[in-house]
Amino acid sequence: MYLPDHFAEHDREALLAVIRAYPFGILTSLVDGSLMATHIPFVVHGDRLLAHVARANPHWRAFDGKTDALAIFSGPHAYISPTWYAKRPAVPTWNYVAVHVTSKPVVEEDPAQVRALLVELAGTFDQAWRMEDEPQTFLDGMMRGIVAFSLPIERIEGKFKLSQNRDEADRLGAAAKLREVGEDELAHLMEDV
Repeated sequence: MYLPDHFAEHDREALLAVIRAYPFGILTSLVDGSLMATHIPFVVHGDRLLAHVARANPHWRAFDGKTDALAIFSGPHAYISPTWYAKRPAVPTWNYVAVHVTSKPVVEEDPAQVRALLVELAGTFDQAWRMEDEPQTFLDGMMRGIVAFSLPIERIEGKFKLSQNRDEADRLGAAAKLREVGEDELAHLMEDV
């Protein structure tokens, strides 16, 4: 990721908070010499990300603990009109929050670990459904149809492009316009820079 110093976010907890708030990421890696991207939800678990893919998805064949992968997460983002700035000249831009995690994914094969991973994934996103309430034969079939994996976080980097390259009046003016169009979360981040 192109990461100018004034947009770089180095606070690991702030970066992990983005992943927790926006867990639906894109995992990319080389599979048989071609780039592959899979859109999936992730859970932060200590210094790892946990996820699973359908066994029919060939992407998991690259989860050997040796092949590099990049997980990409997008936080709040919005168009910024140059008319929102007090100072001219100005150009249109897009403000956003993005986090990249570089890793070498590892397949989780131990049935107890797979089950624990699935319980954690389901519990993170659904408070009403519980695996324990389903018949074991159904769960066994479901578990055979997926490949659970973890991504040890080798590198995490974030870009919080929030008009830090503009003066305070321009940044706060753009944040006020974002609030007018319902982009409160991005506006809040810009106000806190």
